[in-house]
Amino acid sequence: MYIRKSTRTYKRKTYTNHLLVESVQTAKGPRQRTICSLGSLEPAPAEDWLGLAHKLQSALQGQESLSGSSTEIQEWAEKARNKKKSTGSDGDRSTVTVEPDKVQIEQAREAGPVHVGHQLWGQLGMNRILQEAGLSTRACRLTEVMTLNRLICPSSEHAMPDWIRRTALGDI
Repeated sequence: MYIRKSTRTYKRKTYTNHLLVESVQTAKGPRQRTICSLGSLEPAPAEDWLGLAHKLQSALQGQESLSGSSTEIQEWAEKARNKKKSTGSDGDRSTVTVEPDKVQIEQAREAGPVHVGHQLWGQLGMNRILQEAGLSTRACRLTEVMTLNRLICPSSEHAMPDWIRRTALGDI
């Protein structure tokens, strides 16, 4: 999604309008579809428009930001949702209907704390520090796993292999 600036002249006066536009792949190739009109965004600098488009896209997908979004963004998102309903647009064709009664879990694995720990490990630059200390890549990886195990599920090192199998650590 992106924001497109459009101008119209009426009775020698120029009006500026900004549109939230998404690219859609059709049989005839890519096309742009207007989601909603945002009015004039002239008070905001053009550099902020891409960020605004991303916030609107997140709001339309139902994803909320940690800092909370402004009421203006929520109003625009609601306006866009209403327009999609009134035009009968199905939106994303890759959407699949899921029947909750028929969903089965084969193997549930813990991913959240492991992912957060892995990201924190990377932001702290621990791999670089350990490699500068002379540890091999394998030893760095093992050190990370052992540290995350102690932080997330503090038990004996004999329980660590079972913990690794219960988490999504291998996928991360």
